[in-house]
Amino acid sequence: MIIPVRCFSCGKVVSQVYEEFKVRCEEYQKVVKSGEKPTETPKEILDDLGVDRYCCRRMIISHVDLLQESAPYE
Repeated sequence: MIIPVRCFSCGKVVSQVYEEFKVRCEEYQKVVKSGEKPTETPKEILDDLGVDRYCCRRMIISHVDLLQESAPYE
């Protein structure tokens, strides 16, 4: 539903970088679909945002936002 505030494994705050990662990954996907060479990959985006641990990367990469699908059932 909503990205957890902290990583389940190490406790580092990951929610503050999720929105920036999401925006930059959408730009990356648009560039890839257009057939151009992307300027940065998702790995480079996470490195730039300071997400170094693989457990924190897992939290961000594997998150699926289902809030819009469950909102009609409030």
